[in-house]
Amino acid sequence: MIAQVPTAKPYRKRHLESVTHMMRLINEVLTMAPEFGGHMVATPLGAILDWTMGTPAGFAAFRDPRVNAMLKKILSTWCEFLGSGDSLYVLNDSPSGWKCAKAQRTVGIEQYEHDPKDEHWGFASWNDFFTRRFKDGERPVACPEDDKVIVSACESTPYGISTDVKRQDRFWIKSQPYSLQDMLANDDAAGQFAGGTVYQAFLSATNYHRWHSPVAGTIVRAFVVEGTYYSEADSEGADAVEPMNSQSYLAHVAARAVVLIEAEDPVIGLMAFVAVGMSEVSSCLIGPKVTPGYLCRPNTRLSS
Repeated sequence: MIAQVPTAKPYRKRHLESVTHMMRLINEVLTMAPEFGGHMVATPLGAILDWTMGTPAGFAAFRDPRVNAMLKKILSTWCEFLGSGDSLYVLNDSPSGWKCAKAQRTVGIEQYEHDPKDEHWGFASWNDFFTRRFKDGERPVACPEDDKVIVSACESTPYGISTDVKRQDRFWIKSQPYSLQDMLANDDAAGQFAGGTVYQAFLSATNYHRWHSPVAGTIVRAFVVEGTYYSEADSEGADAVEPMNSQSYLAHVAARAVVLIEAEDPVIGLMAFVAVGMSEVSSCLIGPKVTPGYLCRPNTRLSS
Protein backbone atom coordinates (compact mmCIF):
# COMPACT_ATOMS: atom_id res chain seq x y z
CA MET A 1 0.00 0.00 0.00
CA ILE A 2 3.03 2.30 0.44
CA ALA A 3 4.13 1.54 -3.13
CA GLN A 4 0.66 2.00 -4.62
CA VAL A 5 -0.33 5.64 -5.17
CA PRO A 6 -4.09 6.01 -5.79
CA THR A 7 -5.03 7.46 -9.15
CA ALA A 8 -7.37 9.98 -7.52
CA LYS A 9 -4.52 11.78 -5.78
CA PRO A 10 -2.37 14.21 -7.82
CA TYR A 11 0.88 13.28 -6.09
CA ARG A 12 4.10 13.29 -8.06
CA LYS A 13 6.03 11.70 -5.23
CA ARG A 14 5.04 9.39 -2.41
CA HIS A 15 5.33 10.88 1.08
CA LEU A 16 5.99 7.40 2.48
CA GLU A 17 9.01 5.51 1.22
CA SER A 18 9.09 2.40 3.41
CA VAL A 19 7.51 0.66 6.39
CA THR A 20 10.39 1.90 8.56
CA HIS A 21 9.72 5.46 7.40
CA MET A 22 6.02 5.07 8.23
CA MET A 23 6.80 3.74 11.72
CA ARG A 24 9.16 6.64 12.43
CA LEU A 25 6.49 9.15 11.41
CA ILE A 26 3.85 7.41 13.54
CA ASN A 27 6.20 7.43 16.52
CA GLU A 28 6.77 11.15 16.04
CA VAL A 29 3.08 12.12 16.06
CA LEU A 30 2.27 10.19 19.24
CA THR A 31 3.26 13.31 21.17
CA MET A 32 1.46 15.76 18.87
CA ALA A 33 -2.04 17.16 19.42
CA PRO A 34 -4.30 18.28 16.55
CA GLU A 35 -3.85 21.95 15.64
CA PHE A 36 -6.42 24.37 14.28
CA GLY A 37 -6.32 24.70 10.52
CA GLY A 38 -9.40 26.66 9.55
CA HIS A 39 -12.63 24.70 9.23
CA MET A 40 -10.65 21.51 8.66
CA VAL A 41 -8.60 19.91 11.42
CA ALA A 42 -5.64 17.84 10.31
CA THR A 43 -5.34 14.62 12.29
CA PRO A 44 -1.65 13.65 12.43
CA LEU A 45 -2.02 9.91 11.85
CA GLY A 46 -4.52 10.50 9.08
CA ALA A 47 -2.01 12.73 7.33
CA ILE A 48 0.49 9.86 7.33
CA LEU A 49 -1.90 7.13 6.21
CA ASP A 50 -4.10 9.28 3.95
CA TRP A 51 -3.68 7.82 0.49
CA THR A 52 -2.62 4.32 1.59
CA MET A 53 -6.31 3.81 2.48
CA GLY A 54 -7.34 4.23 -1.15
CA THR A 55 -5.00 1.63 -2.64
CA PRO A 56 -5.81 -2.02 -3.46
CA ALA A 57 -3.40 -3.20 -0.77
CA GLY A 58 -4.74 -0.61 1.68
CA PHE A 59 -8.34 -1.78 1.23
CA ALA A 60 -7.21 -5.23 2.37
CA ALA A 61 -4.72 -4.14 5.05
CA PHE A 62 -7.08 -1.84 6.94
CA ARG A 63 -9.74 -4.56 7.12
CA ASP A 64 -7.29 -7.10 8.56
CA PRO A 65 -8.04 -7.78 12.28
CA ARG A 66 -4.31 -8.07 13.02
CA VAL A 67 -3.63 -4.62 11.59
CA ASN A 68 -6.55 -3.12 13.48
CA ALA A 69 -5.40 -4.69 16.74
CA MET A 70 -2.06 -2.91 16.35
CA LEU A 71 -3.72 0.35 15.29
CA LYS A 72 -5.83 0.20 18.44
CA LYS A 73 -2.65 -0.01 20.54
CA ILE A 74 -1.16 2.97 18.70
CA LEU A 75 -4.34 5.02 19.08
CA SER A 76 -4.63 4.08 22.78
CA THR A 77 -1.08 5.30 23.37
CA TRP A 78 -1.83 8.54 21.53
CA CYS A 79 -5.02 8.91 23.57
CA GLU A 80 -2.95 8.74 26.78
CA PHE A 81 -0.91 11.70 25.55
CA LEU A 82 -4.03 13.62 24.51
CA GLY A 83 -5.44 13.00 27.99
CA SER A 84 -2.38 14.51 29.65
CA GLY A 85 -1.51 18.11 30.45
CA ASP A 86 1.32 17.97 27.89
CA SER A 87 -1.27 18.09 25.09
CA LEU A 88 -2.48 21.55 26.13
CA TYR A 89 0.26 23.30 24.15
CA VAL A 90 -2.13 23.64 21.17
CA LEU A 91 -4.45 25.82 23.24
CA ASN A 92 -2.64 29.05 22.38
CA ASP A 93 -3.47 32.18 20.38
CA SER A 94 -1.14 31.55 17.42
CA PRO A 95 -2.80 31.12 13.97
CA SER A 96 -2.76 27.32 14.48
CA GLY A 97 -3.77 27.51 18.13
CA TRP A 98 -7.29 26.88 19.39
CA LYS A 99 -7.41 30.24 21.20
CA CYS A 100 -6.84 32.37 18.11
CA ALA A 101 -9.78 34.56 17.06
CA LYS A 102 -10.68 32.44 14.01
CA ALA A 103 -10.66 29.21 16.01
CA GLN A 104 -12.84 30.76 18.69
CA ARG A 105 -15.40 31.78 16.05
CA THR A 106 -15.28 28.39 14.34
CA VAL A 107 -15.74 26.47 17.60
CA GLY A 108 -18.13 29.00 19.11
CA ILE A 109 -16.29 28.78 22.40
CA GLU A 110 -18.66 31.22 24.11
CA GLN A 111 -21.30 28.45 24.07
CA TYR A 112 -19.13 26.11 26.14
CA GLU A 113 -18.08 25.88 29.75
CA HIS A 114 -14.58 27.38 30.01
CA ASP A 115 -12.54 29.84 32.04
CA PRO A 116 -11.52 32.81 29.82
CA LYS A 117 -8.97 33.96 32.41
CA ASP A 118 -7.08 30.66 32.54
CA GLU A 119 -4.13 30.07 30.18
CA HIS A 120 -5.79 26.94 28.83
CA TRP A 121 -9.42 27.98 29.46
CA GLY A 122 -9.55 25.67 32.47
CA PHE A 123 -9.22 22.47 30.44
CA ALA A 124 -7.01 19.70 31.80
CA SER A 125 -5.96 18.23 28.43
CA TRP A 126 -6.67 18.23 24.69
CA ASN A 127 -9.26 15.46 25.22
CA ASP A 128 -10.94 17.56 27.89
CA PHE A 129 -11.15 20.47 25.42
CA PHE A 130 -12.31 18.22 22.56
CA THR A 131 -15.21 16.84 24.65
CA ARG A 132 -16.08 20.23 26.13
CA ARG A 133 -19.59 20.70 27.55
CA PHE A 134 -22.24 23.21 26.55
CA LYS A 135 -23.24 25.86 29.06
CA ASP A 136 -26.66 25.45 30.65
CA GLY A 137 -29.32 26.77 28.32
CA GLU A 138 -27.33 26.33 25.10
CA ARG A 139 -28.89 24.26 22.31
CA PRO A 140 -32.32 23.77 23.92
CA VAL A 141 -34.15 20.60 22.87
CA ALA A 142 -37.23 21.06 20.66
CA CYS A 143 -40.55 20.00 22.18
CA PRO A 144 -39.02 18.47 25.35
CA GLU A 145 -42.42 17.30 26.61
CA ASP A 146 -43.55 15.70 23.34
CA ASP A 147 -42.39 12.07 23.30
CA LYS A 148 -43.26 11.73 19.61
CA VAL A 149 -40.42 14.07 18.64
CA ILE A 150 -37.07 12.47 17.76
CA VAL A 151 -34.18 14.92 18.15
CA SER A 152 -30.64 14.83 16.85
CA ALA A 153 -28.37 12.82 19.15
CA CYS A 154 -25.44 15.18 18.61
CA GLU A 155 -24.32 18.32 16.80
CA SER A 156 -24.10 16.78 13.35
CA THR A 157 -24.64 17.43 9.65
CA PRO A 158 -27.17 15.22 7.82
CA TYR A 159 -25.49 12.69 5.51
CA GLY A 160 -28.26 10.44 4.28
CA ILE A 161 -31.57 8.75 4.98
CA SER A 162 -32.66 5.33 3.80
CA THR A 163 -36.06 3.65 4.15
CA ASP A 164 -37.21 0.02 4.00
CA VAL A 165 -33.75 -1.12 5.09
CA LYS A 166 -32.96 -4.84 4.85
CA ARG A 167 -31.81 -6.98 7.73
CA GLN A 168 -28.80 -8.04 5.67
CA ASP A 169 -27.42 -6.53 2.49
CA ARG A 170 -24.20 -6.39 0.53
CA PHE A 171 -23.04 -2.98 1.67
CA TRP A 172 -19.74 -3.28 -0.18
CA ILE A 173 -21.41 -2.77 -3.57
CA LYS A 174 -21.35 0.67 -5.19
CA SER A 175 -24.63 1.98 -3.81
CA GLN A 176 -23.57 1.15 -0.22
CA PRO A 177 -27.02 0.12 1.11
CA TYR A 178 -27.43 -0.28 4.85
CA SER A 179 -27.25 -3.77 6.36
CA LEU A 180 -28.84 -3.86 9.83
CA GLN A 181 -27.24 -7.15 10.83
CA ASP A 182 -23.76 -5.76 10.18
CA MET A 183 -24.39 -2.26 11.48
CA LEU A 184 -25.73 -3.62 14.80
CA ALA A 185 -22.94 -6.22 15.05
CA ASN A 186 -25.32 -9.22 14.88
CA ASP A 187 -27.36 -8.03 17.83
CA ASP A 188 -30.48 -10.10 18.51
CA ALA A 189 -32.68 -7.05 17.88
CA ALA A 190 -31.45 -6.48 14.30
CA GLY A 191 -34.46 -8.25 12.80
CA GLN A 192 -36.87 -5.89 14.56
CA PHE A 193 -35.57 -2.99 12.49
CA ALA A 194 -36.03 -4.69 9.10
CA GLY A 195 -38.09 -2.46 6.83
CA GLY A 196 -37.34 0.54 9.00
CA THR A 197 -35.46 3.78 8.44
CA VAL A 198 -31.79 4.66 8.90
CA TYR A 199 -30.81 8.31 9.35
CA GLN A 200 -27.09 9.07 9.30
CA ALA A 201 -25.22 12.28 10.09
CA PHE A 202 -21.57 13.13 10.73
CA LEU A 203 -19.63 15.33 13.12
CA SER A 204 -16.89 17.66 11.98
CA ALA A 205 -13.80 17.97 14.15
CA THR A 206 -14.92 21.35 15.49
CA ASN A 207 -18.36 20.07 16.56
CA TYR A 208 -19.60 19.17 20.03
CA HIS A 209 -18.39 15.60 20.61
CA ARG A 210 -20.87 14.15 23.08
CA TRP A 211 -24.07 12.23 22.40
CA HIS A 212 -27.50 12.64 23.90
CA SER A 213 -30.57 10.42 23.78
CA PRO A 214 -32.73 11.20 20.72
CA VAL A 215 -35.91 10.09 22.50
CA ALA A 216 -37.50 9.66 25.90
CA GLY A 217 -37.23 6.01 26.84
CA THR A 218 -35.46 3.19 28.65
CA ILE A 219 -32.03 1.79 27.83
CA VAL A 220 -32.29 -1.83 26.68
CA ARG A 221 -28.63 -2.48 25.87
CA ALA A 222 -25.46 -0.45 25.32
CA PHE A 223 -22.18 -1.89 24.09
CA VAL A 224 -18.99 -1.02 22.18
CA VAL A 225 -18.10 -2.90 18.99
CA GLU A 226 -14.48 -3.52 18.05
CA GLY A 227 -13.93 -2.58 14.42
CA THR A 228 -11.73 -0.94 11.83
CA TYR A 229 -10.08 2.49 12.00
CA TYR A 230 -8.92 3.42 8.50
CA SER A 231 -10.85 1.06 6.26
CA GLU A 232 -12.51 2.62 3.21
CA ALA A 233 -15.18 1.29 0.84
CA ASP A 234 -13.35 -0.26 -2.12
CA SER A 235 -16.70 -0.21 -3.97
CA GLU A 236 -15.92 3.50 -4.44
CA GLY A 237 -12.72 2.68 -6.32
CA ALA A 238 -10.33 5.62 -6.70
CA ASP A 239 -12.88 7.93 -5.07
CA ALA A 240 -12.69 6.01 -1.78
CA VAL A 241 -9.93 8.33 -0.57
CA GLU A 242 -12.47 11.13 -0.26
CA PRO A 243 -13.74 10.78 3.36
CA MET A 244 -17.40 11.51 2.59
CA ASN A 245 -17.69 8.65 0.11
CA SER A 246 -17.29 5.86 2.68
CA GLN A 247 -19.60 7.18 5.40
CA SER A 248 -22.36 4.56 5.14
CA TYR A 249 -19.79 1.77 4.80
CA LEU A 250 -18.07 2.90 8.01
CA ALA A 251 -21.33 2.52 9.94
CA HIS A 252 -20.96 -1.24 9.39
CA VAL A 253 -17.26 -1.85 9.98
CA ALA A 254 -15.71 0.95 12.07
CA ALA A 255 -15.26 0.89 15.85
CA ARG A 256 -18.62 2.02 17.22
CA ALA A 257 -21.00 2.14 20.16
CA VAL A 258 -24.53 0.77 19.93
CA VAL A 259 -27.28 1.96 22.28
CA LEU A 260 -30.74 0.37 22.10
CA ILE A 261 -33.56 2.47 23.57
CA GLU A 262 -37.19 1.48 24.04
CA ALA A 263 -39.00 4.76 23.42
CA GLU A 264 -41.84 5.77 25.71
CA ASP A 265 -44.00 6.49 22.69
CA PRO A 266 -45.15 3.10 21.29
CA VAL A 267 -45.30 4.50 17.75
CA ILE A 268 -41.50 4.91 17.85
CA GLY A 269 -40.88 1.69 19.76
CA LEU A 270 -37.35 0.29 19.81
CA MET A 271 -34.66 2.65 18.49
CA ALA A 272 -30.96 2.02 17.88
CA PHE A 273 -28.39 4.80 18.16
CA VAL A 274 -25.02 3.95 16.63
CA ALA A 275 -22.04 6.22 17.34
CA VAL A 276 -19.34 5.59 14.72
CA GLY A 277 -15.65 6.23 15.39
CA MET A 278 -13.78 7.55 12.36
CA SER A 279 -9.99 7.19 12.00
CA GLU A 280 -8.27 8.88 14.96
CA VAL A 281 -11.58 10.00 16.46
CA SER A 282 -12.43 6.41 17.32
CA SER A 283 -12.95 6.31 21.10
CA CYS A 284 -16.58 5.46 21.83
CA LEU A 285 -17.08 5.90 25.57
CA ILE A 286 -20.54 5.07 26.90
CA GLY A 287 -21.51 6.84 30.13
CA PRO A 288 -21.31 4.64 33.26
CA LYS A 289 -25.03 5.13 34.01
CA VAL A 290 -26.12 4.04 30.53
CA THR A 291 -27.05 0.48 31.43
CA PRO A 292 -30.25 -1.62 31.01
CA GLY A 293 -33.20 0.01 32.74
CA TYR A 294 -31.73 3.52 32.76
CA LEU A 295 -34.41 6.15 32.00
CA CYS A 296 -33.47 8.89 29.58
CA ARG A 297 -34.94 12.05 28.11
CA PRO A 298 -34.00 13.72 24.80
CA ASN A 299 -31.36 15.79 26.62
CA THR A 300 -29.85 12.89 28.61
CA ARG A 301 -26.14 12.50 27.86
CA LEU A 302 -25.13 9.01 26.70
CA SER A 303 -21.36 9.49 26.40
CA SER A 304 -18.90 9.84 29.26
